Amino acid sequence: MRSVMVQIPNTPTSADVARLAGVSRATVSYVLNNTDAVRISEPTRRRVHEAARELGYVPHAAARSLRAGHSRTVLMPAPAIPVGPLYSAFLNEVQGALGRLDYTVVQYGSVGLQSDDAARAWAELRPVAVLVPGTGIGPRGVDILKRSGARAVVTLGPERVEGAHALLMDHDAVGRCAAAHLYERGRRRIGVVVPEAPGLEIYSRARLAGARQAVRGTEASVLGVPLAYTERAAAELAADWPELDAVFAYNDEYAMLLMRALQDAGRRIPEDVAVIGADDLMLGRLLRPRLSTVRIELPSGRGLAALIDRAVRDPGGEPEVHRVLGSSVVRREST
Repeated sequence: MRSVMVQIPNTPTSADVARLAGVSRATVSYVLNNTDAVRISEPTRRRVHEAARELGYVPHAAARSLRAGHSRTVLMPAPAIPVGPLYSAFLNEVQGALGRLDYTVVQYGSVGLQSDDAARAWAELRPVAVLVPGTGIGPRGVDILKRSGARAVVTLGPERVEGAHALLMDHDAVGRCAAAHLYERGRRRIGVVVPEAPGLEIYSRARLAGARQAVRGTEASVLGVPLAYTERAAAELAADWPELDAVFAYNDEYAMLLMRALQDAGRRIPEDVAVIGADDLMLGRLLRPRLSTVRIELPSGRGLAALIDRAVRDPGGEPEVHRVLGSSVVRREST
């Protein structure tokens, strides 16, 4: 049988980079690991990076973790609920900011896993930090992650979790803004869409409660209106529309769905029913009538990345709690 010789290319090492750049291996390590403790001149940094690019050298993540005593991986579990363009853009900003701080961001698909089981699955990857959207973890899960070496656990949702840093998102305020606007426009029978999609309850309940707070003590009433995100469900609701003269449709996507169904059913907007959404998506501005909405200001992605970096550097520090999610009404033709 004829044999074929296969030449396997040598994997470049930090020693190869050091020889090509004319520096020590320690200098290569300092430069490529962005070490601040040692001062390296800018020309030297450029030579090291150019040599690494020329050789195709990539630092070994596991070896770097061993030297540092922890990884540089930030785990971001994929949300178990539908997320819109606003939240997606925020996550992209967070990932970019963490990358500039020399962290590797990994998104983890953990659909079907809950609380402690999810935390164990995340802990197997030994991340240095975990950013948890919603309410996917409890105090025990935070402890599991910390015991596995996570230096920072940050939750992003309406409730604080013991032991974790928290960005508290005030969804009540979104509902208050929407209902107060509708009340100011003379509407007294206000509906609030409650999406039937699993996982959204913690947000929709808060928005409904906020709407009720806004009109408490007045002659106005607020009714929760369940709705699945389908054309059929919207058409059925529009055909059997309750005695409401306004609706806060949870967000712009539900608002657009419901507006079209109401118009198809012969109801005029805003004359018969005023409609307001949330998120201020561009598509809402393209509708006729243009959609009124609650503009939501998510926290800064750079600020969240800085919080994670602070927590990694000082894992024994007191958990930080920040209230975020600014809300303001954008008045357009639909109300």
